[in-house]
Order: sequence, then C-alpha cells, then structure tokens
Amino acid sequence: MNLHLTGHHLEITPAIREYVSTKLQRITRHFDHLIDLHAIVEKQRSQFTIEAGVHVRGKEIFCESADADVYAAIDALADKLDRAIIKHKERSLEHRHTGTPLKHRAGG
Repeated sequence: MNLHLTGHHLEITPAIREYVSTKLQRITRHFDHLIDLHAIVEKQRSQFTIEAGVHVRGKEIFCESADADVYAAIDALADKLDRAIIKHKERSLEHRHTGTPLKHRAGG
C-alpha cells in the first residue's frame, strides 16, 4: 500500500506520519488489495480535518473526519475507513458468490 500524506496549513511531523501509518495499517488486516491511500490533514481555525481516499481495484473509497485534536481525528478516520473497507469487501464477496450484482437481484 502506498501512503501519500500531505498537510494544509500544517506541517506533517514524523510523529503524525508514523501515527497515521500505524492506524491505517489495520485496514490491510481486513482487505489487503489496497493500491493507494491519499490522506490530507488540514488545520482550519481550531479544528483539524483529515480526509482520505483509498484506491482499491475498480473503486475509490473516500472518508473524512474532523476534531479539535489531530490524533482524535485520525482515530475517527481510521474507524470510518475500516467500516467502509469491510462493507466493500462483503459486497464484493457476496457478488462473487451469487453471480449477480446487488442491484439486479430480485427482492432487494
């Protein structure tokens, strides 16, 4: 997984970079076919916003989080991305096992 981390109105310190990489490593436990992960940490007045886009085969998953503490924002983003990756994995496995896309199935 390639991690691209940038900062707007904020310098990305080695501690922040290390914290982001360790938190986002848990995503690979559920789904190891991640290609790229782009994260932007932005400071707006008294709030930190972090947004991330994960490129997986055939899809781009996007999540964002905001908090007054940069580490709390990173934690919340990691939780959101984890849930989104699990949901994507379940959908792709369900599609593979049934043979029909979810939107074309009857009753759903």
